[in-house]
Amino acid sequence: MQKIMPQVIGHEPVKITQELVGSVYRQKYKEGKRVQEYDVKTLEYLDTAEKKKLKVGFTLASMFEITALYELMKMEDNKTFFRYTITNKPLKWFIKPFLIFESEKVVVRFLERVKQAAESERKQYISTLE
Repeated sequence: MQKIMPQVIGHEPVKITQELVGSVYRQKYKEGKRVQEYDVKTLEYLDTAEKKKLKVGFTLASMFEITALYELMKMEDNKTFFRYTITNKPLKWFIKPFLIFESEKVVVRFLERVKQAAESERKQYISTLE
């Protein structure tokens, strides 16, 4: 997780359910000198050989209700389709205008980190086979 989300400095289980949906993890997120703590709830979970899906939700600083959906689908032996969908719902009326200025840069940077981490892991795996 640290490779793709470097600002998440803690991820501890609070409640784990048998089917994983409903599980809760306490995350710590560091932005500059400030550390925020919030509980992340697993809303959907699927783990098969062909498809993986994880949807989580949390409230950030009593200001935003956030959901993130990660989907991976096997295309070929060496190729995977990855979809990342995020919602960011403001909980305070005065926050809404600031979302107009939000850009896709944060999402693009995240997806680049995911791609780099996956390619790095693949190279390491291949080198162990040689």
